[in-house]
Formats: sequence, structure tokens, C-alpha cells
Amino acid sequence: MPRETLVLVGRNEVQSVAEQHADRLRNGGIVDTVTTATYEVEPESELRESLSDVRGDRVYAVPMCFAHTHETLKDVPRALSRLSGEVRYCDPIGKRQAVTEAIRNRAEASSDADALVLVALGNSRDDHARTAAAFHAARLRAEFDEVRTAYLLQSPAVECARYTLEADHAVACPLFVGDCEATRDRIPEQLELHRGGIDYADPFGADDVITDAIAVAVERARANSKLSTPSPDLVADAEPVATDGSGRN
Repeated sequence: MPRETLVLVGRNEVQSVAEQHADRLRNGGIVDTVTTATYEVEPESELRESLSDVRGDRVYAVPMCFAHTHETLKDVPRALSRLSGEVRYCDPIGKRQAVTEAIRNRAEASSDADALVLVALGNSRDDHARTAAAFHAARLRAEFDEVRTAYLLQSPAVECARYTLEADHAVACPLFVGDCEATRDRIPEQLELHRGGIDYADPFGADDVITDAIAVAVERARANSKLSTPSPDLVADAEPVATDGSGRN
């Protein structure tokens, strides 16, 4: 049997959350080894040291973020290409059905409002965050009277969310894996939380169901023998992410 390793990779802000999931996944025994690797700005250079100790005949890498970005499509795969063994790169965890449950859990723990605002980072260059946010919004409309989406880096903008709501009372859920400058400062400021009327939930990433989502991602990657077939969520010009162990595809 091949020795399998799982790497949870993301920005420094998600380190604590990633470690929580890593501990749970180690106890679950889905692979032989589970580790985390984080970076601040430059994945390709900063991940070199943390990935140098990763060993395994097959390595699964799961980005700990809501949706694909330039980093996850370009820089992180380049860093992973240095690993020995077969690398199977999964999509970010954000577009998983379990995330809908985690968002609901966070909203209900923070508010009894029947209106929901989903706030994602967004990206002016692509629609990965918008697609994932819309997926969860569609599923949650059966449980909330009003569901809106808003973004920090694309339209509809976060600062407009308050004025588009029909309800007088809403809860805003940041679509982020971990707490960061955006969730602590930018989103609360742009939502004008100090004015009242909008409750604010924690990021969804630490919820127990996210551990299950990561495990499902690994199982799907394990079952996918067609390594040359890109994920449907990856853009056409993304760097190849399945390697033969020498960094070549």
C-alpha cells in the first residue's frame, strides 16, 4: 500500500484552524500522516521549508480557503510540484455542501435573524468566490426569508449590503476559513455594524463539519485515477497540479 500524506495549505491566518482539523483527521486515520503548511505572502518561496519535510508515496493537498485565487491556481501548485511522490491537489473547501451547514451553524449561533448576508473576499479577475457564494446562498434560501451576497473586491460591494436588505434585522456571515484582518476590521467597518440591525457571525472554518468536508475531498481525490483531468473549478490556464513525483506532469 502506498504511504499517504495530507497537507492542509493556506495563509498564516488559517494556521490555528488548519491545526484543529489536522488533529481531528489524524484521529480519523484517513491517511498515514497529516500536516499543515502556511505562508504569509509568497507561497512558492515561503512553503519551501515547511514542505521539505513532507514525505509520502502519494500526497493530497487541500487549500484552506473559501475559493480559488491566483495563489491557489498558480503559486501553490508550483510549490507543491517540488514534493516527491504523486501529488493530488484538491479544490478549496468552500464549495462543499458541508460548508452550507457550517455557515448555518455560525448564523444560528450568532443571531435569530431571518435575513442572511454572505460576505466573501471576491476577485475582480474571476468568479470562483461568486460561484461558491451563490451555491450556498441558493441552498440557504429555503431556511432564511432573505439571503444576499456581497464582496470586498467585486460587486455587489459589502458597503452597499445594508442598503439592499429589505429586512430590519439580519446576520452577516463572513465566508472565510479563519479570522483575519478582513473579518476583524474591513467587513465590520463596511457593514457599519456599529449602527445596529446586523449581527455578525464567526468565520465558518473551525466548524466540525469542515473536517468531514476535507475528508470527503481526500476520498474523492483518492478515487480519481485520471490525474491529468483538471478539476472543473480550475481555470483553463491553471498550472498543472498532478505530478509524477519529479515535478513533471
